[in-house]
Amino acid sequence: MKQAQTVITISTRGKGLVPIDRPVLSWVAEQEIGTGLLTLWCRHTSASLLVQENADPDVRTDLEAYFETIAPEDPSRYVHGMEGPDDMPAHLRTALTQSGLTIPLAGGRPVLGTWQGLYLFEHRAAPHRRQVVLHLLGD
Repeated sequence: MKQAQTVITISTRGKGLVPIDRPVLSWVAEQEIGTGLLTLWCRHTSASLLVQENADPDVRTDLEAYFETIAPEDPSRYVHGMEGPDDMPAHLRTALTQSGLTIPLAGGRPVLGTWQGLYLFEHRAAPHRRQVVLHLLGD
């Protein structure tokens, strides 16, 4: 059994879904583990991780619009506002999505469906540098 761990940094441009397949798949390939389990962990409370369709960009547009409706930037709705009007909605969006993902590994690659991609979902309006911890366990 072998383990490997690293931290990747993802630069965002503000709100939206940022594809992270390339750095994740590249790192996994370097580990030379054929079968195992990959865990991704987002070290932030105002960004999250998603496995989502990667073929039609309209899916990302619709997801982003949906989250704007269920957790809008409306300071009159929230008590917490110390970090700006986008902070509490960002926490709500993170609570409704995922901070971590677990994906099986086969043939040295994460077992993703044909149209599945890995995304960091930035919930804050300003650009950020987000850290995602990758942990791989297997043979």
